[in-house]
Amino acid sequence: MGTRPHEVGTRSPAGRPGAVPGFAVVLNGVAAVAYATFFLEHLLSPDLDVINGYVSELSAVDQPYDALYSGGDFVTGLLIIIVAATCLLTLRRRPWATAGWTLLMLFGVCAIGDAVFPLDCAPSLESRCALLERSENVSFSHEFHSVTSSAVVMFGVASLFTLSIAAHRYGWWPFLARWGWVLAALESAAGFATLLAMLLGQWLGIIQRIQIGILCLGLLVIGWALYTDWRAARSDRRRPGAEPGTGHEREEATP
Repeated sequence: MGTRPHEVGTRSPAGRPGAVPGFAVVLNGVAAVAYATFFLEHLLSPDLDVINGYVSELSAVDQPYDALYSGGDFVTGLLIIIVAATCLLTLRRRPWATAGWTLLMLFGVCAIGDAVFPLDCAPSLESRCALLERSENVSFSHEFHSVTSSAVVMFGVASLFTLSIAAHRYGWWPFLARWGWVLAALESAAGFATLLAMLLGQWLGIIQRIQIGILCLGLLVIGWALYTDWRAARSDRRRPGAEPGTGHEREEATP
């Protein structure tokens, strides 16, 4: 009698969630880089107060290079939506993983929201803008931007936590299992620090930049997890006797 072969149509070997197409890995990396456009402020927007000024002020409508900063948010959001949707369609469906990719997709939606609803002006640079903001004489876009910005952080933290739980529970993505929850915890701590900074009126700019930097690292960690599975699946397909498209090696029947 021969040994029983693997079932046809199984998406990945036991212990792995499957692999996304290579383009999703690339798009995830581009999204992480695009979300870090604020690093260019020292060259392009040196007048903004890095210590106390909002990162969102870089993309205020009346600021130079606002299209660049808004464009970075928009590109990040669009690409992350594509990546998360691809993961939902191609990887194994497990509750925590499905929740994580869905939350990551919502992060992308809110990143686009940041780009679509920019601030009217930069309160830390212009006293007139600060007065307009305090008297609520700003546009809906200016007011709603705080909603999308808060939601970006919330969904970013939630997606990192849930994907880390999925990695631990299902034995997937060791790198994400090790570092995802750490970054999520740091992001949560930075969120509380942001609230404290808002009450004190100091250090808000620095803390916000740390927050966004952590989210960029989180996207890179997720991207590395996707890359390692893509590389493993590609290696499986190259082995002699591997079944095309499954990542499994076909077992030889023994007489």
